[in-house]
Amino acid sequence: MALINPHINFNGNAEEAFNFYKSVFGGEFAMIIRFKDMSSPEVPISENEANKIMHIALPIGKNILMGNDVPEFMGRVNENENRSKISISAESKEEADKLFNGLSVGGNIEVPIADSPWGSYFGMFRDKYGIEWMVDFDPKYKEQI
Repeated sequence: MALINPHINFNGNAEEAFNFYKSVFGGEFAMIIRFKDMSSPEVPISENEANKIMHIALPIGKNILMGNDVPEFMGRVNENENRSKISISAESKEEADKLFNGLSVGGNIEVPIADSPWGSYFGMFRDKYGIEWMVDFDPKYKEQI
């Protein structure tokens, strides 16, 4: 079965954001490529963008969270737009609480994590980097997989 792996664009703070995500999820980066690593005479990279992230990947379970810094010549990412949410299906309420509480530090909680009317344990927030997350634990779903 194919996996769906989210990819997030940043305005120069991808490395900071991914170090934060790594502090919550654990693990090691599978890949970090900086713009300077891809520089060539045909594709010159400005000095102020050389150390920015062209691609970064953090394995989380069987999935990979990926991201990059958008080069200045391509414009800025609208950090106030409604980006796609990243949905995390936790294996327990304890794991859901750990991830929700860790990732939401410095962000804005939209729906506090709690038992929902539809039977799952659910919460939603925008983290301090403007990325929207949903954390869910559904014991009925866990029994099906």
